[in-house]
Amino acid sequence: MRRNAIQELVTWKSSEDRKPMVLKGARQVGKTWLMKEFGQNYYDSYVYFNFDEEDELKSIFEANKNPQRIIELLSLIAGEKILPEKTLIIFDEIQECPEALNTLKYFKEKANEYHVIAAGSLLGTLLAQPKSYPVGMVNLLDIYPLTFDEFLEATDESLYAYYSSIQKEQPIEEIFHNRLLEAYNYYLIIGGMPACINAFLKSGSFLDVPLVQSEILDNYIADMAKYASNTDSVKIRACYNSIPAQLAKDNRKFQYKVVQKGGSASLFGASIEWLYLAGVVLKCQSISQAFEPISVYADLSAFKLYMGDVGLLTAKSGLSQQTVLSGEGNTFMGAVTENYVAQQLAANGHDLYYWESNNTAELDFVLQRGNQVMAIEVKKGEHVRSRSLNLFISTYHPSCAIRLSLKNFGEKDGLKSVPLYAAFCI
Repeated sequence: MRRNAIQELVTWKSSEDRKPMVLKGARQVGKTWLMKEFGQNYYDSYVYFNFDEEDELKSIFEANKNPQRIIELLSLIAGEKILPEKTLIIFDEIQECPEALNTLKYFKEKANEYHVIAAGSLLGTLLAQPKSYPVGMVNLLDIYPLTFDEFLEATDESLYAYYSSIQKEQPIEEIFHNRLLEAYNYYLIIGGMPACINAFLKSGSFLDVPLVQSEILDNYIADMAKYASNTDSVKIRACYNSIPAQLAKDNRKFQYKVVQKGGSASLFGASIEWLYLAGVVLKCQSISQAFEPISVYADLSAFKLYMGDVGLLTAKSGLSQQTVLSGEGNTFMGAVTENYVAQQLAANGHDLYYWESNNTAELDFVLQRGNQVMAIEVKKGEHVRSRSLNLFISTYHPSCAIRLSLKNFGEKDGLKSVPLYAAFCI
């Protein structure tokens, strides 16, 4: 499966300011495959070291800080000479060896001619600990599940060829519009986790997808027990399990009382931060005003949590595949659609914000690019009336207002209509 992130790694390789690269992202989003694919296609060779599978590796970093000595020892283990700029050094599951993560700063200072890339599950939680994080000495890249365009290329190359040829805001022929909407519904069920897409491609049906999704969800729960204390893991799990119920509410703002009666930020705040840093959830912050820079108007106590992958939300909520494929009748489809959009926007580098106006109006997403503020409304179907969007436009006069729905590309009175399958283009 082609990943858009490959291009960012190619740019990193040739950058004069290159530092050791650290990939962040939830478990099973494809970090290992991406590193190996990059090494195979853009270097003479690569050497791969997994700290979860090879315990003896840890002793090298515990006993040595000199990168030249570390390279010598790693060459012996790999059975080949590691060459500057020609060999990509891959460290996987680096969270199992904080000393190795910390050693990356020595590679930057003393041996930057060697190209080093590292990744790990729940790495964000480790990077939040100052002792483990080589501040300013590494490049960071967030890896997300496959976006819709990556999914489409993996599952239907001919339709992707058409999709990638679409001119900006050009209305799409009805036959292709319907085919893309069908692929979009497939994506809501399968999601962007590579193992789930592989299961679909292998069988040609959705039959095995829920089994793979269930396994991934179980692995996430296991990680909560493995990487957090017993007390913390119980609270983290409770917050995580509440997400479908949180999103089912008319007001999808995260409420601690849904997790537990009498719940509060002091009780569950650290658990939510853990989930966010682990890449398991996406956080969308509330803003009370939408002036540049929008980040300064964030209400840190008000936010929404979305699942990191829409397919996992569909599976975790128990929403049937038939309901997703049949159309917009189910009310929970609104939450699924929002989660999908949040996932596409986050993967495209956007910080997520939504706007609230004294509990009388709410706009799904507000983005900032440079000095421009963009308004985005999400509709699960073709019914697109909205008082909130009109109020936002009249109040803040955004540079761009977009409504995502099942409708085709179009524009009326300065409001752009964009089909949901094109959310990644924003």
